[in-house]
Amino acid sequence: MTLMLCTRGLAKSFTLHLRGGMQMPVLSGVDLAVHAGECIVLSGPSGTGKSTLMRSLYGNYRADGGLIEVRHHGAMIDLATADPRTVLAVRRDTLGYVSQFLRVVPRVSALDVVAEVLDDRDPAEARDRARSLLLRLNIPPRLHAIPPATFSGGEQQRVNLARGFIADHPILLLDEPTASLDAANRTVVIEMVREAKARGTAIVAICHDADVRDAIADRLFEMTPYQEAA
Repeated sequence: MTLMLCTRGLAKSFTLHLRGGMQMPVLSGVDLAVHAGECIVLSGPSGTGKSTLMRSLYGNYRADGGLIEVRHHGAMIDLATADPRTVLAVRRDTLGYVSQFLRVVPRVSALDVVAEVLDDRDPAEARDRARSLLLRLNIPPRLHAIPPATFSGGEQQRVNLARGFIADHPILLLDEPTASLDAANRTVVIEMVREAKARGTAIVAICHDADVRDAIADRLFEMTPYQEAA
């Protein structure tokens, strides 16, 4: 299988400025490898750094040490040392991310919030693709023209999922993708994840729902405080 994403010796700590600049280590020596077509679910109790690892993989947090390599246009790029322009290019073409919360520009319709991800496509094609995903995720047509800031938590999460899946990125990060969803919509997301894996997408997920985790995970990556190499 093709290696799509890996970390080697990844370390991350935070500076607590209100505590006199005290350093709080969160990740240490993390070695993770994800191949095309597999889903790795980060496992472990709260406080072990799962969200920190996920945000580091996406480049939201700058690593203190180690490598974060992603396969971008056939070459491995180290996001831990990449310049901002390269990070943005990787996010645009290679690395998708579904966070727990939808953060979008106010007053933009749900349809456009999803379609704008495909800013390099024909606008009509992008909107058709967005409409199809919203319908699959049970967002009815009457809501497509409404800004999602007015939606319920579950509806916003489904719009966020549509944004994450629309571009068919080769690598996809999913942070609690079904946390606010009912059983029917959880089933839809499981199907979408399985289809993405079948296309060869490499997926890293945080998922506390045991049924969803068991349905999508090829293996678990166990995390403990100050994670050692695994």
